[in-house]
Amino acid sequence: MSDFTTRPEIRGSFGVATSTHWIASAVGFGVLEKGGNAFDAAVATALTLQVVEPHLNGPAGDMPAIFHSVTTGKTEVLCAQGPAPAGATIAHYTDQGLKLIPGSGLLATVIPGAFDGWMLMLRDHGTIGLRDAMQPAIDYARDGHPILPRVANTIAGLADYFAREWPSSAAVWTPGGAAPAPHSNFKNPDLADTYERLVLTGEAASDDRVAQIDAARAEWREGFVADAIANYLADAHVMDVSEEKHSGVLSRDDMAGWSATYEPTLTLEYHGWTVHKTHAWSQGPVMLQALSILKNADLAAMDPLGADFVHVVIEAMKLAYADREAYYGDPAHSEIPMDHLLSDAYGTERFALIGAAASQEQRPGRVPGFEHLADAYVARAARDFGARNAAPQEPTMAHLTEKRGDTVHLDVIDRWGNMVAATPSGGWLQSNPVIPGLGFPLNSRAQMFWLEDGLPTSLAPGRRPRTTLTPSYAEKDGAQLVFGTPGGDQQDQWNLIWFLRFVHHGLDLQQGMDAPLFHSMHFQGSFYPREVKTGEMMLEAGFGEEVVRDLRDRGHIVTVADQWTVGRLTAAMRHPDGALQAAATPRLMQAYAVGR
Repeated sequence: MSDFTTRPEIRGSFGVATSTHWIASAVGFGVLEKGGNAFDAAVATALTLQVVEPHLNGPAGDMPAIFHSVTTGKTEVLCAQGPAPAGATIAHYTDQGLKLIPGSGLLATVIPGAFDGWMLMLRDHGTIGLRDAMQPAIDYARDGHPILPRVANTIAGLADYFAREWPSSAAVWTPGGAAPAPHSNFKNPDLADTYERLVLTGEAASDDRVAQIDAARAEWREGFVADAIANYLADAHVMDVSEEKHSGVLSRDDMAGWSATYEPTLTLEYHGWTVHKTHAWSQGPVMLQALSILKNADLAAMDPLGADFVHVVIEAMKLAYADREAYYGDPAHSEIPMDHLLSDAYGTERFALIGAAASQEQRPGRVPGFEHLADAYVARAARDFGARNAAPQEPTMAHLTEKRGDTVHLDVIDRWGNMVAATPSGGWLQSNPVIPGLGFPLNSRAQMFWLEDGLPTSLAPGRRPRTTLTPSYAEKDGAQLVFGTPGGDQQDQWNLIWFLRFVHHGLDLQQGMDAPLFHSMHFQGSFYPREVKTGEMMLEAGFGEEVVRDLRDRGHIVTVADQWTVGRLTAAMRHPDGALQAAATPRLMQAYAVGR
C-alpha cells in the first residue's frame, strides 16, 4: 500500500486527543494544555460531543470506557450502561401486543447512564473541578456551534414528525418552527441551563472538587433532573416506531437506585498483543472470539486488500457474531460460557468451519450445557430473516438514512501515560421526545432485549441490555493502543479489520483508517426490527471490481458502498519510549486527531 495518507499521522510526546468531531477533540486537547490529565480531557470531550453530535449521543445515553491509570497501574472498564427499569417486565410489554421492543419511544428506555459515568471518571481519576470539565459543553450549548450537515438533515427529515408527535423535540431542534441550515450556528439553551444548574448545585454544596461532583451526581439521580423526567413520564403517551403510542416505565426510584461502576477487562492474547475488551453485556468479546478463530489463519501472507483476506475475516466474523447472539448477555444475571468461547481449542474448532465458499448458515457453536441457546438463536434468525418492515434504529454510515441514531468515540492519552478509550451512545435526538426544560431526550437501548423468556438477553428488571458499544485497549512490550468506532453491529468488525492490518501488515494508525473497509450483515441485527441478511456483506469501492467479482464467485452477496463511507475509527498509541501517535478517519470529514 502507498505511504500516502489523507491526514498527517499526529505525533508528539505531550498528549493526544482524537474523537469523532473536531470541536470535541480540540476541547479535549485544550484541557491537556491547561494541565489536566487524560480523564479530565475525556470528560470534557465527551460532554462536548453530546452538544455537537446530538444525533449520535446524549446525556441520558450510555457509555462504556476502557482506561489505563498510571496511578493505579490498572486497566479497567467503566460501565455506564444503565439497566432495565423495575417496571420493564416481559409481561408488561407483551400485554400491549408487542412482539419486539420498539426502536424508539418511552418503552425503549433504560436507566440513563452516560452522565453519571463521566462524573464517576472525573471524580475518581480526574484532577480538574466540575465547572472546568463542564464549561466547554455549557458554552457550546449556550453560544452555539456550527451544526453538522448530517445533524441539520436529520432534524429536517424529522421536523414534521416532531411537530406532530413530539412537540418538546420540535421546540429544541426546530426553534422558530424551522430546521437549522447546515453549518448555521445552533444553540440548545435548555441543555446549557441544565448543565449550568448541575454545576451550581455542586458549587453550592462544597468547595471540595469531589464533593461538588458527588453533589452533581446526586442532583442528576434524585434532584431536578430526575424530577423533570419523572414528571414528564407521569402522563406522557407518545408515538414510537411501532406506529402506536406508549407510556414509559422508568421511575424516580430507578434513577435514584443506580450508579455507574468499575469492573475488570476481558482479555485475549493475540500475536504478542494483550487485547482488552468489555464483558458480555456488550459485544466486546466478539472481537476477542474473532481473533481467537483467526489465530489459525496465516493472515500475514494475505493481501490486506485482497479477496482471500476479506473472505476469511468475514467468515470468522459470522461465526463469532452467531455466538454473540446465542450466548452473550449481562453476566450479573446469566451464566455466560466465556472461558469456553475464548479457549484456543474452541477457536481452532470454529476455524475449521471456514471453507472456500461463503457460508449461508447461522452457526453458533454447540457449547456443552448451553445447546438450547444455540437452537433458540437459529430458530429466531430464521424467523427474522429479511425483516425489512422498518428501519434499524442505529445505523452505520453516510450511505444510510439520516433518520437513525448512532454513536461517537474518543481516545485520549496524556504525557504521564494515562489512557482512555470510550464509545458513548444513546439518547439521540431521534430516540425519544426531549424532556421539557432539560434539552435532551431519553435513550432507546432497551430495544436490544428480547420479549422471550430464558435467554441471556431476555428483558428483565435490573438487567443490562447487550449493547453494541465496544472500546478497545491493546498492549505489547510496553506499547499501548486505544481505539474504537461508532457503527452499531459493525463496531467490532471495523475494529477487528483495522487491528489485523496493524498487527499483520504494518499499516500505521492513519494508513489503516484510510484503507477500505468491509462488514457482514449475515447475523441478527441488534436494533429494531432485528433484521437478518443471510450471506450479505458490504465493502467499500476502494477494493476494486476484481475483488468484488472474486467474493461473489465465492457466494458472498456483496453490496458496494462508495469509498470512505464505511467506518468512523479513531485511535491513539503510546510507544515504549513515551512517544505518542493519534489518527482519525477521513470518513464524513468530521473526526479529528489533535496532539503535540
